[in-house]
Amino acid sequence: MTSSPAKKWAVLLTSVVLSAASVAPAFAQSGASAPAGDGANATTAATPAAASKAAAKAQRKAARKQARAKKNAELKQLESNGYNPSRNDPNYPTDLQNAQKKAAAGAAASQ
Repeated sequence: MTSSPAKKWAVLLTSVVLSAASVAPAFAQSGASAPAGDGANATTAATPAAASKAAAKAQRKAARKQARAKKNAELKQLESNGYNPSRNDPNYPTDLQNAQKKAAAGAAASQ
């Protein structure tokens, strides 16, 4: 009993098709990834997670913005008291410390 190459190819092709057909349900859409026509289900399922993620992102962004504003205000105050960060100065630490002392004295005087 010899089988022809055409029969072998037919059997191989059939087995590939059947194995692919058995995998197809694994790719079915879940409730969270429903098609656009089922918008009500997808919106209610994804909203809490997306909302909390967006809120956390907005909170981090606001914290970074606040920290940046604080640093910029400190730098502006030091610059107004004589510190120049762009200058290549061999007396760097003392210039910065003197500007900090002047800023502290000015802040104490204003209180």
